[in-house]
Amino acid sequence: MGKVGRILGAALLIAMGTTGRAGAASGPSPWTGSWEAAPSGTAPEVPGAAYRNVVHLSVGGSAVRIHVSNRLGSAPLRLGAVTVALRRGTGADAVPGSMRAATFDGAGTAIVPAGQDLVSDPVPLAVPDAADLLVTVETPGDSGPATYHRVALQTSYLAGAGRAADEHGDAYTGTTGNWYYVTGVDVRGPHRGTVVAFGDSLTDGNGSSFGANHRWPDRLAERLRPLRTGVLNAGISGNRLLLDSTGGPAALNRLDADGLRRAGVRTVVLLEGINDIKGTPEATDPDDFLRAYRTIVARAHARGIRVVGATLTPYQGFSGYTDAREAVRQQVNALIRTRHVFDAYADFDAVVRDPERPTRIRPGYDPGDHLHFNDAGMRALADAVRLRDLV
Repeated sequence: MGKVGRILGAALLIAMGTTGRAGAASGPSPWTGSWEAAPSGTAPEVPGAAYRNVVHLSVGGSAVRIHVSNRLGSAPLRLGAVTVALRRGTGADAVPGSMRAATFDGAGTAIVPAGQDLVSDPVPLAVPDAADLLVTVETPGDSGPATYHRVALQTSYLAGAGRAADEHGDAYTGTTGNWYYVTGVDVRGPHRGTVVAFGDSLTDGNGSSFGANHRWPDRLAERLRPLRTGVLNAGISGNRLLLDSTGGPAALNRLDADGLRRAGVRTVVLLEGINDIKGTPEATDPDDFLRAYRTIVARAHARGIRVVGATLTPYQGFSGYTDAREAVRQQVNALIRTRHVFDAYADFDAVVRDPERPTRIRPGYDPGDHLHFNDAGMRALADAVRLRDLV
């Protein structure tokens, strides 16, 4: 089976995520994951900068805590300040009186070793459901490449040093379409747990409207909000199931850190594999997918977490499509539907394929690239997930 086979054979021996204090404990937890951006790579750091990340919560709570990551960095990350506030309006302004300093073991500064994550102490800030937060990370010196999430579909802001606690956003004249350092927000409250949407660019939101929070996990969060359940988006554009790539560590390698160890996780919805089929090197053996899916399910079940598998969606018309690769997609979908690999499955393929040309996406769901989904397509994916399979 070559490289893929060796990876699968060793998958059950992968260490359980990165070190640090992040992760869901076994048993009931007062914390629920409300927002996530999985680390996808690194970008050059701007020394002495304040990165004001705009993040959109799924559920609210009486307090928050912030996940900061140096997981993909090559040197210790020095945090000069980390703040959190409710966002006012559509820019970088905070709601007056809502600015809070995050601490780490009681200190306002911290050092995050290379390859590790850090979670803040509880921050006493009441936040409503579906709130936009400003999470600002100030880096006073050069800590090397910055761990970031590339496709944010959201404008965030940059200012010079010493501005992390500013309520007014006037100093935040720089803009970015990435999220820097911040990889999660947990909330405290009487919730029913967390659902993690785990996948590639289809989950990351490519094709949906910029700044609108219309990714399919966002739409799923709307459905789950009355049930007091948080939703985390662990999608990374370009991500693969079996191999590391420019889309970050493979699903098998990042599962624990981005999925299973998050706060309050009860269920993972997995949509991974299309990049393995159409990428280079391409995966041609459906049994490799089957072994990977079973490994993921076994690791989730060891933590008491359910897994819902999603069928792979059509992509004819996109570059890289071939009839041979389409045959692999159909075989993978058949095993998802019939082999009882997952606790349940969501038939994404069935709801988005064109009835007249089932190897293609419905025209009304296609943003034009024949692979990703527009806002209507994202809603269709979210609606295809049965809530009874999640909670």
